[in-house]
Amino acid sequence: MVELSTHLSQRELESYLWGAAKLLRGLVDAGDYKQYIFPLLFFKRLSDVWDEEYNVSLTETHDSEFAKATADDRFTIPAGAHWSDVRSVSQDVGRTLLNAFRSIEAANPERLAGVFGNAPWTDKAHLPDSTLKNLIEHFSRHTLSLSAVPEDELGNAYEYLIKQFADDSGHTAQEFYTNRTLVHLMTRMLEPQSGESVYDPTVGTGGMLISCLSEVKRRRGDVRTLGLYGQELIHITAAIARMNLVLHGVEDFHIVAGNTLSTPAFTREDRLRTFDVVLANPPYSIKKWNREAWQNDVWGRNFLGTPPQGRADYAFFQHILRSLDSKTGRCAILFPHGILFRNEEVDMRRKLVEHDLLECVLGLGPNLFYNSPMEACVVVCRTSKPKERQGKVLFIDAVKEVARERAQSFLKDEHQERILNAYQSFEDEPGFARVASVEDILSKDANLSIPRYVRPVINNNNDGNDMDLKKAWTKFEAEGRDFWKQMDELVDMLDGIVDEETDNAG
Repeated sequence: MVELSTHLSQRELESYLWGAAKLLRGLVDAGDYKQYIFPLLFFKRLSDVWDEEYNVSLTETHDSEFAKATADDRFTIPAGAHWSDVRSVSQDVGRTLLNAFRSIEAANPERLAGVFGNAPWTDKAHLPDSTLKNLIEHFSRHTLSLSAVPEDELGNAYEYLIKQFADDSGHTAQEFYTNRTLVHLMTRMLEPQSGESVYDPTVGTGGMLISCLSEVKRRRGDVRTLGLYGQELIHITAAIARMNLVLHGVEDFHIVAGNTLSTPAFTREDRLRTFDVVLANPPYSIKKWNREAWQNDVWGRNFLGTPPQGRADYAFFQHILRSLDSKTGRCAILFPHGILFRNEEVDMRRKLVEHDLLECVLGLGPNLFYNSPMEACVVVCRTSKPKERQGKVLFIDAVKEVARERAQSFLKDEHQERILNAYQSFEDEPGFARVASVEDILSKDANLSIPRYVRPVINNNNDGNDMDLKKAWTKFEAEGRDFWKQMDELVDMLDGIVDEETDNAG
């Protein structure tokens, strides 16, 4: 098969990459596509970029040793570990692939250690040589050099694959994919700048870090001075995040696999390392975590209190707050609405408000959590608020600012602009935004439920019967709160069923 080096359109590139995943249908569970397709894509990209830089240098210097050294400047590909070496074999293809991966990782320990993951490439029952050969020949159809596929375009196609895999893998997708339009809004609210450090403690595939990179680039900032950091519990997902960043042309990044709550990766002596910007979508209300250790947390992350065993949301919340720079730190966190009013977290919420860290509570429409009808909220905090915002919190009710097409919910540009304008102006807007004082919030027992502050605009055609209107509003608030309690209880029940089935299976 002749390899094509012509420039691919975005649609052609996406179709080409998704075509590789189709070859696995019926052989591999959809949730496992990622652990095979991404390493192959990454391997092909590394090889093609290496070839391109080698050939350019050889043409200029006619010195093969110098050309090889030049190509190795970006990433070293040892002898026998190039795409062409794997493509040439017809037997034990999985073993050859695995050996190439390990050789490349060993030759680039600082940037690529463990990046190819640990998929069972040698399991011929699932991936016979014929399937692997088909995959390799499919990827060999096009050259993925920088001139044929620039970093931004390949990065966009990579993001497309991430979403496609999320669509195919169903219930596992929430940890793998966060709605990109929402991530873009969160990034714009925090305004990352050149030279700043950005951190995601539950980094997933790196989408929030990529969004910050894109925002700095959009503002014509120097992305080379942006430091990107992330930690991810699932090793293969952490590997995908690292591949994602490399394919987007990022050089200064630090992605670590591990448990953020029990073993935070970024520390300095006896303290957590701090960052200018933190974006996160923590896992919702996880129940299996070490609450006992948190009561005496060595990193001082329990300054608001110890969350209940059944809900670790405020553990992640406090980790993020402790990870903020004392002067420049700001964060945007995607949470379910329950964290705003659940009774068992009231003391922690009160201390959060008293510390004056909370800047904005943004309520969003349904279905922005992946494969879930739940309404999401974004909580924005700052360690050092502007003087005019001190002692105040902005509540935004953007539940109607959402579009839905083909069973997918997202924020259109006009939705993002309206929310962003409200956040930046930090002023009351009837029916949409309200600035509340810390004293007002504390008088409501630190309840952050958005309808308590942002009242809908109602045409007063009730012939002066204000009492009926107040009663109706009170009933509305109560029913809304009951609804979210019932949603929490439903999630608890479903988690219990899953846990029981898992225990029985074990």
